[in-house]
Amino acid sequence: MILSYNEAVKKYGSSYKLTKAVAEKKIYKLEEGIYSTKGKESGLDILMKKYPNSVLTGEYAFYCHGLTIVIPERYDLATISNAAKIKDTRVHQIYERADLLSIGAVEMTVQSTIVRIYDKERMLIELLRNKNKMPYDLYKEIIMNYRDIINNLEIWRIQEYASLFPKSKMISKALDEEVL
Repeated sequence: MILSYNEAVKKYGSSYKLTKAVAEKKIYKLEEGIYSTKGKESGLDILMKKYPNSVLTGEYAFYCHGLTIVIPERYDLATISNAAKIKDTRVHQIYERADLLSIGAVEMTVQSTIVRIYDKERMLIELLRNKNKMPYDLYKEIIMNYRDIINNLEIWRIQEYASLFPKSKMISKALDEEVL
């Protein structure tokens, strides 16, 4: 189990007792502010604990949803636009308006980790919004996979999401031309 610094202090009673428990290997300090009752945790587990208000998005979310076989080198995390900069080399931070951040965010189990991630419908909107920012071959692979599963998606949800974003007409047009 992963614990934040405050949770670990609460569990052991004080900062001194926590330091003593780390020395006795009753708990392990994985990185600054992150502790674990096990010796090793996945990077995704650590990031979800470290940045609980973020949402997994981008190429890693497409991979988690089975829309690409390309395993990204970094995790894309969406945060509110006025959030502090994440200075973690494992993370590519995407700033999102506060009113758009939680739209389509769901909890999903990825590699035995419960993560906040955008649903497939929101990820389609993200794909269309950011198609010029990703490699063309990756974009085409994901679009082709969306075409295969379009009957399993909730079209009304995609249209509702699209209407909330800037350039909604461009997103709707791309949706009609490239996916439907």
